[in-house]
Amino acid sequence: MDFPHSAMLSRRSLLRGAAAACAVAGVGCATRVAPLIPSGPQRLRLLGETTLPPGMSFQGTTVGGLSAIDHDPTTGMWIALSDDRSELQPARFYTLRVALAPGRLNVEVLEVTTLLQGDGSPFPKRQMGGEVVDPEGARLLPQGRGLLWASEGDYPANQSPSLREARLDGSQVRDFDVPAELQFSRPGTGPRANLTFEGLALTPDARTAWVAMEAALQQDGPVPGVGRPGGPCRFTAFDIATGRPTRQLAYIPDAIPQASSLPGGPADNGVSEILMIDADRMLVLERAFMFGVGMSLRVYEIDTRGATDTLGMPRLRPGEYRPAEKRFVADFSQLGLSRLDNTEGMCWGPLLQNGRRTLVFVSDDNFRAAQITQFAAFEYLE
Repeated sequence: MDFPHSAMLSRRSLLRGAAAACAVAGVGCATRVAPLIPSGPQRLRLLGETTLPPGMSFQGTTVGGLSAIDHDPTTGMWIALSDDRSELQPARFYTLRVALAPGRLNVEVLEVTTLLQGDGSPFPKRQMGGEVVDPEGARLLPQGRGLLWASEGDYPANQSPSLREARLDGSQVRDFDVPAELQFSRPGTGPRANLTFEGLALTPDARTAWVAMEAALQQDGPVPGVGRPGGPCRFTAFDIATGRPTRQLAYIPDAIPQASSLPGGPADNGVSEILMIDADRMLVLERAFMFGVGMSLRVYEIDTRGATDTLGMPRLRPGEYRPAEKRFVADFSQLGLSRLDNTEGMCWGPLLQNGRRTLVFVSDDNFRAAQITQFAAFEYLE
């Protein structure tokens, strides 16, 4: 949802305020939504879910705002990235222990690691000046080589979204080259505030990283509305070796499933995470919020080979490009979860005894007691 930059109101701040208002009013903002379900069989089966205590303290930090999760099968390492903009504590990620058994999911926080700037210092609060980061996506490089992480940037500070490589101790290795059209520019063009790099995926060979915009660039189309799909979200592929973009595709997010219960109340939908199935196919998580109604979470599959390469196209006009085709995977309202919340992280877990993959999700509680940090594991039905 696009709000006036002059008011300095981000989508996140409105979501936080709306969640608080719903809690006060006794309205189930983080409950199931029962919208029209896309056609197709559900391809996820619930294995287990668990939550962390609200406001959980760990080694002097607040565990919350978990916007990404990843697992490296070569080392067994699990991480979760916090989207704290260094407001509570410096930008950071957590190392986890995740145990999955039939009907049970256990998550334990083991360690916290501060993400560092090039000079070795933590990222500062906005009030202190310097670079402001909004960590939203993270992927582990195999064999303990480090991690990639994406930031949405900060529109008021004119700091564009970024993709970085870091070591596992949090120290910075390098920045990737972000295409000009994905950087904040003159009014009316470029990304919308707080609707930039939200999803991050890594190909199985760890040679290519894909970064997903949460919503369309201003010149490409509108954000989704009730009964109206959004404009194209750009997904950009980066070569890991060079750090440069190599390709881009367009993805059309769904319409907002339902209107807010309050006339004119906040409602939005966008891409919150992406994950590679193999070298070419990708899972896409769409997350919608409707004030007084709740959350909608849907997963789709796309094939990156079937879409037009939009890299370098300054504007995406209907009819001039072919977006990725979407195949329905699951609607979370039909999967048996106790509650739906602001799910933003998705990764592959260990294989089951039957050889099938597990898919693990985490929700971002926005550091609010009215929301939850929820982990959920599913069997992926290919």
